[in-house]
Order: sequence, then structure tokens, then C-alpha cells
Amino acid sequence: MNAKIIAIGDEILQGQTLNTNGNFLAQKLTELSFHVDKMCAIGDNKPAITKALNESIGFYNLVIITGGLGPTSDDITKKVLSDYFDGELIENEIVLQDVKKFVEARGFGLNENNRKQALVPSTCELVRNPNGTAAGMLFEKNNTVLVSMPGVPFEMRQMFDETLIPLLKKHFEFPTKCIKFVHTLGIPESVLSHKLEKFEAEIPDNISMAYLPSPEDIKIRLSAFGGFQKRICEQIDELITKLQSILGNYIFGYDDDNLETVLSRVLKENKKTVATAESCTGGRIGHKLTLIPGSSEYFNGGVISYSNEAKIYILGVKEQTIEQFGAVSEQTVVEMANGARKLLNVDFAVAVSGIAGPDGGSEDKPVGTTWIAVASADQTIAKVYKFGSRRDINIRRAAASAMHLLLNFIQNKM
Repeated sequence: MNAKIIAIGDEILQGQTLNTNGNFLAQKLTELSFHVDKMCAIGDNKPAITKALNESIGFYNLVIITGGLGPTSDDITKKVLSDYFDGELIENEIVLQDVKKFVEARGFGLNENNRKQALVPSTCELVRNPNGTAAGMLFEKNNTVLVSMPGVPFEMRQMFDETLIPLLKKHFEFPTKCIKFVHTLGIPESVLSHKLEKFEAEIPDNISMAYLPSPEDIKIRLSAFGGFQKRICEQIDELITKLQSILGNYIFGYDDDNLETVLSRVLKENKKTVATAESCTGGRIGHKLTLIPGSSEYFNGGVISYSNEAKIYILGVKEQTIEQFGAVSEQTVVEMANGARKLLNVDFAVAVSGIAGPDGGSEDKPVGTTWIAVASADQTIAKVYKFGSRRDINIRRAAASAMHLLLNFIQNKM
């Protein structure tokens, strides 16, 4: 089954907004066994939308469009789709009640623009939106299923998972499949690939493997399609066991795991607490930890000690330590970690100090140099990392590496 993804919006074409919806949909459709043949962005105007429809209907099993469904005059997608699929816009009572409930829950009354959102093409199947006022629409023509959804990412994503997938299962027969992910960190992709050469060569023909790198981690995806569900999943589990023996602590999680969810489990299971002392990461680690519901059970707090003064007067780093070794040094992060542990009365603390860039580097400490330390009452370890020259990527990598080092440190203590 082939699929096409179309993003509607001048803001995407002008580079003002990233097309994160395309990335999300491509992953989800691949998991559902669709082969995404094409992804594109077009302007919110009738000629562009009509041309895209003519190039898609009859050529793809599934087409998903995001964007262009707002209540303002520049959002014309709904009217174009209604005309194209020989319908007329009519007020849908289900959508009207959804919109009314949505706006009133936020303390507003139903206005004319809101009411317009309840107009949907008479020839579509409704895709309800639990998080907004723009309903989705599903059409069928010439063996193509076309779905139009709003472009607001959090609205579209929940609609896809909760509303659209059940509808797609009515229109398509999906093959038996098993897809699992193994999350690794601390090993470059080239080294990881070299380390797994023999492993890859021995993978059965019915299973495929892919590397999915990001600044935070490298995911290994193992996929199998066809056959019996139980057996293909057992095959993948056997391969994951082999990966565990080859990669050891480079693996930190599986499937929907991320560093903060794994840390949450470990800390809760062992009834331990943690604090952070962040310089170059500017609070990113603390932010990640508090994304998890119930994180107050184990996260006591953090210090963003961006300046030397904050390191000295809040965390208790010795002034002579910074003078002699610098803010980005093993000695400084060790004192930062222990200072945070004592200040916030926790079992474990993690500290980060680095040169995020693009300026501030030297021959001895180039941009990207980052020291990370983790501490408990009886042990402190520190490690230096050499990231790249991009500030945003360095911050993301530093935070992920700090959480990974903390995770391994805690697991070795338990």
C-alpha cells in the first residue's frame, strides 16, 4: 500500500514553520505498513490544492493532507475539497457540539467563525478532533482514501492515534507485522554500524534493520512483516537479546522509552532522589525530568549555575578551583555535582559545564567540550565529551549524555 503526505501552508513554504507533521505521519504510516512514496508542501490556494489532488487521486492508496482548515478567510482547503468530491458544505451537528464544548471550556462563547468550523462537506466521513475546532474529513475516490486534518501538531497527532487509525482499519487490510526499537546512546553511528556488521549479516531475510540517529540517541529499528504475529515477534526478541550482549550499557531503552521515562522508572523503583546542576544546558535536564507525571517523587530540584558566581555562591564551588582549572573542567563539575547533592538533599546529582558555542572555545578546550559529573554520598565520577560546533545540537547532546551517565551510575549502584 502506498501513501502520500501533503502539507498545506504558505508558512511552511516560506520557511517560517517546520513541517513536523510530515515527520510524524511518515513514521506512523510506516508502522501501519504503508510505503510513503512522496511528501510535499503546497500553498493554501485553490490551483495548488486542485493540482495536488489531480496528481494524487487514483495513484495512491492513501493521501493525508494537513493544514488549511482554520476558521479564517485564508483557509480554503475545506471548500476546495468539498467541490472536488462533489459535495456541499453543511452544518454538522456532531462537529457543532464538539466546537461548542471546546470553546466554552475555555471561557468563550460560540462566535460566527467558530460556527463556520461546523460546516463540513456532505460527501466526507467525519474524523473528530478532541483538541480543537477543526474537524478532519475522509473521502474516497478512484480507489484512493484521502484524509484532511488540521495542521496544528498536537491536534493532528491525537486525532491520528485516537480517531483516524480505527477508521483506516475499516478501509484497509493491514499485514501482520512486528516492529521494535532499541535505543542506544554514547556510541557514534559509524562505530555502532561497524560493531554490528556480523549481527546484521545473520539477520533472517524476513526481518529488516535500520539506524535512526538523532542528537539524543540512535534508535535501531527491527521490522518483520507477514507470517504469524507471535513467531515474528519472538524472532525480533531473540535478536534484541543478541544486541544486549553486544552493546551492553550503550542500550538504555526500548520502543517508546526515552531517557526521562527510563530514569523515572529506575528512581521510583529504588525510591531514590535526584537533583541537577546545569551550566551550558540551561535547565534542559530539569525540564526533561519534569515532563514525566509524578516526577516530584524523585526530582527535588535543580540549579542553573550559568555564571561562575552562581557556581561559587549557590553550589559551593571553590573560587580557586575555577581560577586554576576553569569553569569547564573535571574539578569544577565534581564540585558542582556534590554541591547540588548536599544543597538539595538528594541521593544522586548530575552536573554539566561546557562550551556550547559558537564562541568561547580555545585550543585546549574547543567548542563542544563538555564535562559531566554524577555524584552520590560515597562516589563521584566525571567524564569529558567532545561534541560539535553547533550550539543547539551541543545543548541537546550534553543533556542526553548527562542523563545517560546518571542512569548508568544509578543502575550500577543498585
